Amino acid sequence: MDEASPDLDPAAAETGHAGGAAVREILEIGIALAAERDRARLAERILFGAMAIARADGGTIYLRTAEDQLEFSVRRTISLGIHQGGTSGEPIDLPPIPLVLPDGSLNCTTVATCTANTARSLVVDDAYAETGFNFAGPRAFDARTGYRSVSFLGVPLVDHTRHVIGVIQLINARDVAGRILPFDLTVVPLVEALSGFAGVAVENQQLIDGQKRLFDNLVQVMARAIDAKSPYTGTHCQRVPVLTQMLARAACDTTEGPYAHYGLTPAEWYELEVAGGLHDIGKVVTPVHVMDKSTKLETIYDRIGEIRTRFEVLRREADIAYYRAVAAGSDVEEAARMRAAELAAIDADLAFLEASNVGGESLAEVDLARLETIAARPYADAEGARPLLSPEELANLSVRRGTLTSAERQIINDHMVHTVDMLEALPWPKHLARVPHIAGTHHEHMDGTGYPRGLRKHEISPLGRMMAIADIFEALTAQDRPYKPPKPISESLAIMARMSRDHHIDHELFELFLTSGVWRDYARQFLLPEQLDAIDVEALLKAAQPRAG
Repeated sequence: MDEASPDLDPAAAETGHAGGAAVREILEIGIALAAERDRARLAERILFGAMAIARADGGTIYLRTAEDQLEFSVRRTISLGIHQGGTSGEPIDLPPIPLVLPDGSLNCTTVATCTANTARSLVVDDAYAETGFNFAGPRAFDARTGYRSVSFLGVPLVDHTRHVIGVIQLINARDVAGRILPFDLTVVPLVEALSGFAGVAVENQQLIDGQKRLFDNLVQVMARAIDAKSPYTGTHCQRVPVLTQMLARAACDTTEGPYAHYGLTPAEWYELEVAGGLHDIGKVVTPVHVMDKSTKLETIYDRIGEIRTRFEVLRREADIAYYRAVAAGSDVEEAARMRAAELAAIDADLAFLEASNVGGESLAEVDLARLETIAARPYADAEGARPLLSPEELANLSVRRGTLTSAERQIINDHMVHTVDMLEALPWPKHLARVPHIAGTHHEHMDGTGYPRGLRKHEISPLGRMMAIADIFEALTAQDRPYKPPKPISESLAIMARMSRDHHIDHELFELFLTSGVWRDYARQFLLPEQLDAIDVEALLKAAQPRAG
């Protein structure tokens, strides 16, 4: 059957669709409806099939909304060349029809609403002679177009619970010569049989759409929950998918280089969208005090306060030593000088610890030696004498760069292990089967030194490599990290160029990232104006050339 023209061939029309021919046609339409997955095309198949069986010149599919209204889905009039809704690209500029009137009574003023509210088929032979329904709408249409809407057939679409989910309304049955006739009552059961297939198909499509909406919302809820867990990464799970899709679009659009023939199907775009939303789902089990560790001594709270208290004890001891020396007959000026020197040294050591705690600058060997000297200094409290810093505090303050110890860094890295484990435990349908791989490989390196599985470039899909670039660029330019200020574009891209040189990120994709201007489009949308400094793309391309070997 030609979907663009639901007319029957003359031979079929002459038979009146009696017997086996009609049954075969209904079965063929039913099979087609069962296979259709596109909602717009499904509505068209239902309407065009019903029009073909009943030899109708026009028709409309109405679908019931959650607000108890009949919403126009597809509208067709063959003789006028009208095709609206569905896949036509032309919207139906008509408001939905309420099934309940303002006074609370059921609306049975039109064929469509009466069909829906009674759940029974209705036949009108001549709308211009009919007084039981309001045909103001069709008559206004007739006056505007010169058409004449005469015979009507309304058939309900029902789900498996016999709940009406829509209406098929047909207009103007025609004979072989094209003359308008009343709808043959023998056709009504055939259209009703078709509506049975159609109701199941529509219900299935609505269930599928509902499950997809639920799943999409769950993905978004999980992404927002991960972002909400930490005030310092509050937009990461929202921005990484956006940036990944921007780079994927650039790969699809380019006509040069290794991605000149690259493309993604709609199903693959959706797979990427889901993977992006769940790429850090493992962070739900990462301890907050590690994820949010803004200083080296922070756990549930920043323990630098405890160390300041110990330094107050040292100051008190310096004062006591001064007064004891004076009481013992020492020279007052000399005792005062020694106290001042001691207090200055105490203040300098505390300032050094406070600066080291921030983790902004890399510690040199001399700094590590000074930390050990300060840590070994004795102080006394109610429990007796002890070193000024505990071994655990010294280990934290000795972190060379950033705020995380190696153990804490491993905890952070383990979020990828949890991500892979969680995603691989889910029964993904075929069209989403690659979600665990795409989401679980964005911390892998092209040379196999990444995590969690140490995969090499050829073992990582292009989408996983794209997400790796997006994840790094978002992290480098982010404005909400507690341990660093947001980096300007030039510094961020220079770091990534070195990562490309060292085979950590995909060199070809990074070149595309630079030359396509994806970085610029993202920056204009999400970054601070002061981060958008001057960029020398050619210099970056040279710096990004991979090392040999």
